[in-house]
Amino acid sequence: MPFEGNRTLDILYKAQRGGYGILSQACYDTNSVVALIRAAERCRSPAMVMIFPVTLMYGKGPFLQFCVTAARDASVPIAVHLDHATDPEHLELALGLAEQGIKFDSIMVDASHAETDEENIAIARPYVERAAKLGIPVEVELGRLEGGEAGLRMISDAKLTNPQKAKEFIEGTGATILAPSIGNLHGKYINPPNFRQDILQDLRDTFQGAVPICLHGTDELPDALFRECIRNGVSKINLNSWARDPYAKALGEALLTKPFPDAVEEATEVFAAVCERFYILFGSAGKA
Repeated sequence: MPFEGNRTLDILYKAQRGGYGILSQACYDTNSVVALIRAAERCRSPAMVMIFPVTLMYGKGPFLQFCVTAARDASVPIAVHLDHATDPEHLELALGLAEQGIKFDSIMVDASHAETDEENIAIARPYVERAAKLGIPVEVELGRLEGGEAGLRMISDAKLTNPQKAKEFIEGTGATILAPSIGNLHGKYINPPNFRQDILQDLRDTFQGAVPICLHGTDELPDALFRECIRNGVSKINLNSWARDPYAKALGEALLTKPFPDAVEEATEVFAAVCERFYILFGSAGKA
C-alpha cells in the first residue's frame, strides 16, 4: 500500500466512516498554522493545514518544514495539504521538496483548466504517479469551478461534474481524492448558491467511501448547507476567507496600538476562534 499511514487519508477515511467533515483551512503564515492547531487541540479535532501555491512559492522549504513540524508535534491528527497546484513550477517545487524529505501529506493537482476530461487526465497523471512513489496521495477536480482567489487562475467557464464519468476519471488520473463541481465557485457568491446535492449523492454511491470528496468554494455558505454536504458524502471542506479576513483585520488594528507580540497573540486567537466554530459545525470536535 503506497499510502499506508498517510495522515490525510487516515483523517478523511475516519471522517467518512464517522459522518463528519474535516476543516482544511488555508494558512498564509506561521501565526495561522499555530492558530489552527491550537484550536484543534482545544477541540480535540483532526484538521488540515492547507497551503496555496503562492504561499509555497514565497516560503518554500523552510515554511513547509515549519508546517510539517507543527503538524507532527500536535497532540491531535493534523495533515498538511497543497491546494490548487496548477503550474508545473508549483508541482516541481512540491515534489522536489518531498524528494528532499520535506513532504506534504497530500497535494491537489489541478488541471481543471483543461478543455476536456481526457486532457485533464493527461496533465494530471504523470504528477499523480510521481507523487504516489513518494507516498503522497493526490486530489483532482472533475468539472470546473468558476472564479479565482489567492493567486489562483481566474476561471470563467464553469462545468458541472458528471458523476457517471467520475470512476473512469479517478482511474484515469490515478488520484485518490475528488473535488467535484456542483455549483460551487471560488470567491464570493452573488446569488444564494444552489448546490447540486444529487451529484454528491451519486458520487457517494459510486465510490462507497473509497474516494474522499472535497468541497471547494465555501465563502459565506450557510451552516445548513455545510451540514447537508457532509450528510451527502463530503469529508474534506476547504475554507479560506472565513478565518483569513478577520485575522488580517484584527492583526492590522492591534498593531496600531499594542506591542507586536500582543497584537500577534490577539489575532491568532481570532483565527483560532473561527476554526473552533467550524470544528463544532462539521462535527469533528471530540473525534481526535
